[in-house]
Amino acid sequence: MNPSAMRTVFMGSPKFALPCLRALVEAGYDVRLAVTQPDRRAGRGGRMRAPAAKVEAQRLDIPVFQPQSFRDPEAVAELAAVEPDLIVVAAYGRILPRAVLDLPRHPVVNVHPSLLPRWRGPSPVAAAILAGDRETGVSIMELVPEMDAGPVLAARPFPVAPTDTTASLEASLADQGAELLVETLPAWLDGAVRAVPQDESLVTVCPLLEKAHGHLAAGMNAREAERAVRAYDPWPGAFVTYNGDRLGIWRAHVGDAGDELLPGDLTVLAGKPSVAFREGVLVLDEVQRSGSRRVPGEAFLNGERGRLARSAGLA
Repeated sequence: MNPSAMRTVFMGSPKFALPCLRALVEAGYDVRLAVTQPDRRAGRGGRMRAPAAKVEAQRLDIPVFQPQSFRDPEAVAELAAVEPDLIVVAAYGRILPRAVLDLPRHPVVNVHPSLLPRWRGPSPVAAAILAGDRETGVSIMELVPEMDAGPVLAARPFPVAPTDTTASLEASLADQGAELLVETLPAWLDGAVRAVPQDESLVTVCPLLEKAHGHLAAGMNAREAERAVRAYDPWPGAFVTYNGDRLGIWRAHVGDAGDELLPGDLTVLAGKPSVAFREGVLVLDEVQRSGSRRVPGEAFLNGERGRLARSAGLA
């Protein structure tokens, strides 16, 4: 298999996609088109922002295509005009219809940041942290119309560190996925590697994250709350309410303040504000009021003159 003879389309949007795009180019694949999500308005000013994969593709002199939807026959026709031998997907952000899946000479390949069939769905990295998984990984799979249900070409495990956030773990998995992708493709394209169907009895599914998920819940124990802080970094951000305002929590650890506190009660441990949960308290190492910068927990407490409200609002 000669990579330079393989007309390739890459589909991806956020930072997670970048290592895979670079790896394909460095391995010599003829990447003729990069397909990303359309530019979106972002930030307080509402300025248009290009997806990270678009910026990288332009740097690499790869033409970019940003269709609103592949339900539009004209969008499918533009993709078909490339006559792709191979389509590689890494966090594109939309389920591809059969009309796209049938275009390339080889099945469409996807890089997924979990050990399938565990954590199918749009938020597998956060789901692994929330669940307390000690290990996750990356899977290279053939795409089918059902979400993340295709047969797996290769998988590589990767440890979840006790301090990992979604941001840090996703960055590691992006690199792992890119390495595994270019290691796997040659043998698969030559027919020496066959995809293995997933065991449906082992499937777990994670939801699309929403802003409301970041509100820490009264039913959590302290370790679950600490994992939520890491899982929701960078988005949607973990938070409680404090005096009617949102108080973001960016770093925290579990402490012990006895059994007399109820979920949501506020106390002070080691000079830091702390929120009671079942089986312990969450010590707030770094917090952020709405519209303000992040500050250490000690600085927040100093701003309250050492006196906290009686409780924090939990979901």
